[in-house]
Amino acid sequence: MEGLTELCIGHLEWAASNARTWGLLLIFIFMAVESSFIPFPSEVVMIPAGFLAFRGDLALGLPIPDLVLAMAAGLAGSMAGAYVNYYLALFLGRPVLHKWGKYFFLPEAALDRAEEVFREYGDIATFVCRLLPAIRQLISIPAGLARMNFWRFSIFTVLGAGIWTAILALVGYYFGYLSRDMGYADLIHKGKAFISHNYLWLLIGLAGIVLAYIKVHNSVMKTKSPPLS
Repeated sequence: MEGLTELCIGHLEWAASNARTWGLLLIFIFMAVESSFIPFPSEVVMIPAGFLAFRGDLALGLPIPDLVLAMAAGLAGSMAGAYVNYYLALFLGRPVLHKWGKYFFLPEAALDRAEEVFREYGDIATFVCRLLPAIRQLISIPAGLARMNFWRFSIFTVLGAGIWTAILALVGYYFGYLSRDMGYADLIHKGKAFISHNYLWLLIGLAGIVLAYIKVHNSVMKTKSPPLS
C-alpha cells in the first residue's frame, strides 16, 4: 500500500490543476475504488481534498462550502464502493469469492478475517471497521454474505465512512491552514503521521459509541421481549 501511495502522490499535481473542473468527480471515483475490493489509499484522496478546499481550489472557490462538498463526494464514493462489495457477496456467495477472490485483490485469509469479525460483532462491525485499516473495505463482503438488511447496512456504513472521510478532509484542511504552499508528498506523509499519532482518541471514541449502542440495543430488546408467564 505504501508503494501505491507514493505512485498516487506523483499524480496529485495533475489532479490539483484540474480540481476546479473535475475535483469532486475525481474524489467520488477514487473513494469508490478505495471502498471496493481494489486496494487504494483513501489518504491520497481526502487529505488533498481538504487542503484544496482550504485554498479555494475546488468547485466553488469557497473554503467551507468546498470542504462540505468534498466530504459529500467522498462519502458518496465510499457508499458506491461498499455497495459493490455488498452486492458481489450477496449474488456470488462465499464459495465463488473464496475460489476466485484471490485473483481480484481478495485473498482467502482476508475474507476469513472479515467474516470472523462480522460474526463476532454483528451489525456494529460494519460501522466500526470502516474506521480501521486493512479491514475497512472488506467488511462489506461478510455483510452481503450474511444478507444483512440493506437499510441497516447503509446506515452503519454511512456513519463509519462519513466519520472517516470527514477526519481525512479536516486533516487536509488543517494543514492548509498551517501552510498553503505545502508540497503534496509532505501533505500526505504529515497527514498520515498526524492521524496515526491521534488514533488512540479515535479508538476511545469508537469504544464509547459501541458501548452506548450495546446498552441501547439491549435495552430495546428487553422492552420488546414478552413477559414470562
